[in-house]
Amino acid sequence: MSQNSYRTELSELIAHHEAKTPELEVTLKDDNLGLEGHIVVWDTELAKDGPLGRCGKGGTRIVPDLSLDTVRMLARKMALKNAAAGLPLGGAKSGVRSDSRAPDIKEKYQRFAELARPHLHENGGIFGGFGFDIGAHKDHPHWVVEALGSGKSFTGKPLELGGTDYDREGVAGLGVAVAAREGLAHSGRKDITQASYAVQGAGAMGAAVIRYFEAMGAHLQALSDPRLGGTWRLKDKAPIELIQAISNHDFDSVQNWLKNIDAKLIEDSNAVLYEGVDVLFPCAVQDIIHDGNADDVEAYLVVEGANSPCTFNSYAKLHNRNVDVIPDFLANTGGIIAAFIEMTHPASIEENLKTGIKVQAAKTLTEEKISENVRAFLNLKDDTDLQHHEAAYYLALSRLYTGL
Repeated sequence: MSQNSYRTELSELIAHHEAKTPELEVTLKDDNLGLEGHIVVWDTELAKDGPLGRCGKGGTRIVPDLSLDTVRMLARKMALKNAAAGLPLGGAKSGVRSDSRAPDIKEKYQRFAELARPHLHENGGIFGGFGFDIGAHKDHPHWVVEALGSGKSFTGKPLELGGTDYDREGVAGLGVAVAAREGLAHSGRKDITQASYAVQGAGAMGAAVIRYFEAMGAHLQALSDPRLGGTWRLKDKAPIELIQAISNHDFDSVQNWLKNIDAKLIEDSNAVLYEGVDVLFPCAVQDIIHDGNADDVEAYLVVEGANSPCTFNSYAKLHNRNVDVIPDFLANTGGIIAAFIEMTHPASIEENLKTGIKVQAAKTLTEEKISENVRAFLNLKDDTDLQHHEAAYYLALSRLYTGL
């Protein structure tokens, strides 16, 4: 295909994508409880020949200002993300408009699950069910099981409920680390055992990235988080005890280790973005790399761990400076891959609890899928005049609308 043909086809795919409408869009209310929630599902046509048939999947958001427009946008992005991951799943998102810490949140969440029953895949619908997202809590899968009498409609569950416990296991962070490993290998600039990296955000994603990327042989050079007072720059290889404390979210121990090794504190959490490292992982907030600071990024590989940490306009600036960027919807798919394993793996709850077989299956499939997808994306970028974000969209949209 000619260079112009790729751009033409990408334009046609984007136009088709933007013209589509959701397959399911429903608002669920209980006025007596002051409950309002939404479910949106897109593009289950992709999944019709898969093991689940027509089914869309994504997480469940709980925030006070949640709107149907937001859920619609997030569900559409999940369709793109699931296609980019190479999974036979449509995209979905659900959510409850509430403070996740409100005293009545359990009652609202369980009522939302009950009202959603007719739309659930386990009951013949196309909505694959609930999962972790902003506002999530470890009790939520237990609440859904209690309300529905079934664990089939919640993913990310603990092992004793038949799940992969992917938040605690850090499967999404594993996927981001794998994406970085493939990006380093593709560049040919440095072996992973010689590579330095910086991470913005020491939450669940950032901590898991550090846990797995360190185990792959790379060495942490900088870490930032407001809870740590800003950006810490390490002079030497991080001791294993520090990596373990980060992985365990033990911020007191992390602070103590950082203060007692050769590390410098810069009282600016964004300073980590400009460190002279090989790989940068923005794992905190949206739109943190933008027109105004993209030229200051020194890493030659940026792997998006957060949702949309780079603005659309920053992609062109980074591309023009030969900075490779692996977008979030290619790198950060470990969670949905684990969800797919939960929904399709035949192991019983008893076997899963005893052996952790679903966890291992989720990690194995995450490595396989993300390695394959990142290689395909980078090869496509090299073989065409498409920029990084364009090549990623081309890969995802072509899978979404022309088959896996």
